Amino acid sequence: MVQLNVLSGAKAGSHPVVRRFPFHIGRASGNDLQLEDGGVWERHLSLLFQREGFQIAVAPDALVTVNGVPFQNQNLHNGDVITVGSVKLQFWLAAARQRGLRARELFVWALITAVTAAQFVLLYGLIR
Repeated sequence: MVQLNVLSGAKAGSHPVVRRFPFHIGRASGNDLQLEDGGVWERHLSLLFQREGFQIAVAPDALVTVNGVPFQNQNLHNGDVITVGSVKLQFWLAAARQRGLRARELFVWALITAVTAAQFVLLYGLIR
């Protein structure tokens, strides 16, 4: 998963998580991330996940910079700062969610208990 850290603008401090691609960013209400700040177009850009990596598809004539350099079909890397109009977004790989291990732990303890009990039964049978 990818996380966008909003560094400036009206939504500064928020951390939207990208769960589906393409992820659309712009002023229109149908976008996945709606930014109503100055210089942001209706559908300014889209984040894409391709075989080569994470990429940006920019609307024609829209201004987007990555790390202060005008965008030119490059892959995004962890920590890159994307400027969309007057808003700065930081591209970040989100923390992985860890699944609960309670069921596996209970299974292992039950197995250890069963093996221990079987050993006691076996020893009792050998002693008699």
